[in-house]
Amino acid sequence: MKAAVVTKPYQVEIEEREIPEIAQDEVLIKVERAGICGSDLHLYKGTHAFRKPPAVLGHEISGTVCRTGAKVTKFQVGDRVTVEPQVGCGNCEFCKSGHVNLCTGKRVPGTPSWTGTFVEYFNAPEQAVYKLNDQISFEVGALVEPLAVAVQALDQITGTSKNSMAILGSGTIGLLVLAAAKHRGYQDIYCTDTAPFNRELALKLGAKAAYDPLETDVAEQIKKETNGKGVDACVIAAGAPNIVDQASAVTKKLGEVVLVSMITKEIPVYTYSFVFNEQKLLGTMTYTTEAFEEAARLINEGLDVGAVITHELPLEETGRGLEILDKKTENAGKILVHL
Repeated sequence: MKAAVVTKPYQVEIEEREIPEIAQDEVLIKVERAGICGSDLHLYKGTHAFRKPPAVLGHEISGTVCRTGAKVTKFQVGDRVTVEPQVGCGNCEFCKSGHVNLCTGKRVPGTPSWTGTFVEYFNAPEQAVYKLNDQISFEVGALVEPLAVAVQALDQITGTSKNSMAILGSGTIGLLVLAAAKHRGYQDIYCTDTAPFNRELALKLGAKAAYDPLETDVAEQIKKETNGKGVDACVIAAGAPNIVDQASAVTKKLGEVVLVSMITKEIPVYTYSFVFNEQKLLGTMTYTTEAFEEAARLINEGLDVGAVITHELPLEETGRGLEILDKKTENAGKILVHL
């Protein structure tokens, strides 16, 4: 089978690999679509924390079951599926409490223990596989995984007021947070992004307003829109140096700020604002199995998120897709690879 492999930083090659054998509790999936994620870009650039070249790209997937192990009971050949790309150790305190996302011994695609999804055939344990309804396209089915990131971010919010929200950063994750928040009943959602294309997508998906933070005093504008109070909750989905301070400035007293962006560089934070306003700054890491299940349910129920998909490329053009995201040579949201 064909596989898209980062052989060294900034180099992607299409290699021939053996179709994986499956264990008794696994299914073999004919991959239809695989999404390019920010973590794939880090692998491509050689900066990912644990995915290192040479490695097969990808962890977002939709496809069709083509073989089942002897102990598999929930799936049969022909089922349309997606995969939760993590398998915990099952024994640590985090796995036992439902937080497999925090398990330090978990298996994830794109590592020596589990190939990535940019392959023609992908094996996964039955427990990690989810059915897609027949009416769900493979394109939208491949969005379950990034939508789960959005669901997990919203799950961190404990406040019950849903009058308003700010989303700082309107890339794929920010836009999916927007869609999921609208579904949960948030009324007025204000988005930001420096790219006009992303702001247009945010408005298309239901944002009340979308601001360019380089041209607009976002805090002043949102305070004006919320009668001086600020929003109930804010989600950070970008990594500008001042973004945590900006999040505090747009959020009301006793409000909550959720940090979904993985900002690896040091940035200054004016902590006094969080203390003075009794705001909470909350981290969120990928997703729990519960959040993934909800994302799959939302997709199967028809949550309209297809607008975030801007490109579909053949496997042979995986390198081009990564270059588009790296150099920002085109307006791009979610880039899918079809196999």
